[in-house]
Amino acid sequence: MSTDTRGVVVIGDALIDEIRDAGGVRELVGGAALNVAVGLRRLGVPTTLIAMVGADAAGDHIREYLADHGVTLIDSPSERGSSRAVVRRSASGEPEYAFNEAAQRRSIRYSDAARDAIRASALVAVSCFPFDVEAETRALTDAVGAARLVIDPNPRSGMLRDRDRFVRGFESLAARAELVKVGSDDAALLYDGDLDALRRRLRTLGAGAVLATAGADGAVLETDVAALTAPIATLPGRIVDTVGAGDATLAAVAEGLVEGRPTSDAGWQALLERAMLIAAATVRGEGGLLRTPESLADADRGVFGS
Repeated sequence: MSTDTRGVVVIGDALIDEIRDAGGVRELVGGAALNVAVGLRRLGVPTTLIAMVGADAAGDHIREYLADHGVTLIDSPSERGSSRAVVRRSASGEPEYAFNEAAQRRSIRYSDAARDAIRASALVAVSCFPFDVEAETRALTDAVGAARLVIDPNPRSGMLRDRDRFVRGFESLAARAELVKVGSDDAALLYDGDLDALRRRLRTLGAGAVLATAGADGAVLETDVAALTAPIATLPGRIVDTVGAGDATLAAVAEGLVEGRPTSDAGWQALLERAMLIAAATVRGEGGLLRTPESLADADRGVFGS
């Protein structure tokens, strides 16, 4: 648990996941950035989420969920209401998303309160941001200023409007980020599918460290110190839902960076292995709520919101 009281500001999406499967229809509070913010708070880090949330019942649910988990919300208004994703499983078991108009046209405005929170933070984490909208990228760049940055592009095919523009916007901030997290899905959607080449590209651009996650093949963390690897972690219990694994990984890594970057390969390795353990615990419950190996006995708590 971090002792730095300045905490982390997370910028990105917040939405309702409308899950449709053989069990019927149910709703979970979600969104990659929201999951990261809640995950950080569950790890003991004071956390503020800056996201677009509508003035509707879904928005009320999102606000209540965040309040229940102790996350401060600085919301941008949404004339189209709150973002929503209809989630179904493909024949292979992978989730497929259909996003409403609010999600596809999400926008974030930076109030004085948002800018004050960013300036006071120890770290800013950005996830699932509309980098393909140049005005949004410019506003984000201006708002974060010289803050320490952790970035997960986390593009969604149902929200991606212009791949090339997204890459340009993402790379403009990734080049000065303290850490960038990318996965095999990101490499496939935004680049040519070569995750190792993407990792090297981001380091060449200037990213301080790059964490590349490849599902069952584990992860590689490349820093100025070394290129470190870790397999997926094994824990008791079956894997229920892999949706929140990436968000949990990002939250765990961000928590480990709040007080500063590790200065040795052993420090980076410990951070990586702890993140993989937290990801393994998270996938043993439904939804994106971060779980730790220590919390698995109470795995259902908080899953369905308030």
